[in-house]
Amino acid sequence: MIPGPFSYHRPATVADAVKLLSTLGEEARPLAGGHSLVPMMKLRLATPEHLVDLHGIDGLKGIRREAGRIVIGAMTTQHQLLASDDIAKSLPILHETAMLIADPQVRYMGTIGGNVANGDPGNDMPALMMTLGASYRLEGPSGGRDIAASEFYQGAYFTSLEPGEILTEISIPTPAAGHGYAYEKLKRKVGDYATAAAAVVLTMAGGKVASCAIGLTNLHETPLLAVDAAKLVIGTSLDAATLKKAAAAAEAIMSPAADARGPVEYRKHVGGIMVTRALTRAAGRAS
Repeated sequence: MIPGPFSYHRPATVADAVKLLSTLGEEARPLAGGHSLVPMMKLRLATPEHLVDLHGIDGLKGIRREAGRIVIGAMTTQHQLLASDDIAKSLPILHETAMLIADPQVRYMGTIGGNVANGDPGNDMPALMMTLGASYRLEGPSGGRDIAASEFYQGAYFTSLEPGEILTEISIPTPAAGHGYAYEKLKRKVGDYATAAAAVVLTMAGGKVASCAIGLTNLHETPLLAVDAAKLVIGTSLDAATLKKAAAAAEAIMSPAADARGPVEYRKHVGGIMVTRALTRAAGRAS
């Protein structure tokens, strides 16, 4: 398939990109890694008249530490996340999740900003960002603003981005030392979206769970935080009965679509299994 005709723009600054997107309006789309947009263009499911390529904006790239947080530029690739010592040491679950995204060829070009910003319920990073308590920096015609990842997703492919805005960076609080973590993902083949996936970040004290957050991927039209499931495990040693209750609480908020990955009940069932596995593995890693 060949995309329809479009005009190509390559701004050098965030301000230039925002000005282009604001001026060109609904007929313009920002281009990050292109792994979501370009296939849609080839199928003529998306026919933008203008592409605003963000690759020339150096300020959108890189990873830095900042007052107890890790800040990641939106145009940082999955491969760069995997190569970062800061990510490996401070946010190992981010490293683990990036390894499960598609394949190496995609990870060399796919960006973290593109993964979190387009609202695709199948993308792995959004639920993880919610689990980690991340926030997004948005820049637009009216200036900059910050929004919690947990408030950003409003529906499938529908987010809090206003016309002319772009997501420029992701800010993640550094988890407590000795925290446990796990991202469990079931997929049909390499490169596929998850049939179901769960992210867990927790801490342990005296053999019991002291804090916990659980995120769910591709089990609803938006990423989910399984708040009730996380509350159920706090103060417990994660015995079998507790794990069963937590899985059931997580399944109760799941509403996946029936598709080639399986019917609704199957996807909810394996979603519960992913939660159980992630909790168990995260607890085993906590010190």
